[in-house]
Amino acid sequence: MITISKKDNHYIFVVNGMHKLWAFKSELSIPFENIINAHQNTEDVKGWKGWKLPGTSISSIITAGTFYKDGNKIFWDVSNIENCITVDLKDEEYKQLIIEVENPADALQILNTKMN
Repeated sequence: MITISKKDNHYIFVVNGMHKLWAFKSELSIPFENIINAHQNTEDVKGWKGWKLPGTSISSIITAGTFYKDGNKIFWDVSNIENCITVDLKDEEYKQLIIEVENPADALQILNTKMN
């Protein structure tokens, strides 16, 4: 699961608990202006996730880490698809973040609020 906070002009995505081990990453820092959109769509998490490098994929349990699909680099951290959101990015290492959060509605409101 991921916790989202704001610091200066960045969103900080913190990978919690043992998910750090599975995702091979503990934190991502993304400038406000590099977030195109954040949305919830459980269709994003169905089907083939892509090639993992490095990452973990245990069917119906966890998908975490860096995956490559259709030429795009995507960061995953999802155990419960009901609580996952997709964050579309520009000018970043990753094209998308597909992540599980505690409260998707709250996370989407935070991420889709325009910052000045």
